[in-house]
Amino acid sequence: MIEENVILVNQNDEQIGLMPKLEAHEKALLHRAFSVFILNNKNEVMLQQRAHQKYHSPLLWTNTCCSHQREGENNIEAGSRRLYEEMGFKTELKELFHFIYKAPFDNGLTEHELDHVMIGYFNESPAINHDEVEDWKWMKIEDIKEDIERQPEIYTVWFKIIFDEFYHYLEDHKI
Repeated sequence: MIEENVILVNQNDEQIGLMPKLEAHEKALLHRAFSVFILNNKNEVMLQQRAHQKYHSPLLWTNTCCSHQREGENNIEAGSRRLYEEMGFKTELKELFHFIYKAPFDNGLTEHELDHVMIGYFNESPAINHDEVEDWKWMKIEDIKEDIERQPEIYTVWFKIIFDEFYHYLEDHKI
């Protein structure tokens, strides 16, 4: 399988190049990414547990899905594609905000992303792709916040950063 490229960007989200995903994470170069939060009508977030065979952060809990845009793909198209690939459903997505973060992993790789955060709504059970996702669950936003404080080790490094931004966004905006 050919490794996917990520889109290298500057601080203004302007494309400056392409690079294989692993190399960009080894070199900690800033690249475009997205994070999708799916909520249901009870205001719960669909979390996924990463598959046990993932090369980093296996079996950790994270947001509904996240990944990298492909060249020529807009943020919503990328989010919709990956949501379907990982969670097996489609729903309308809306981009809320973007921000830059940097998060090193224990294995020497570093996420350095300009992350576009999106939201969508869905009230059914997903049809998860077991190559990507081990398990899933609905959790209330306040319960996620408390659980991250109680047991941060069960969540991905990036989710803790992104969830904090998402939580503060919800405090300041009506969605």
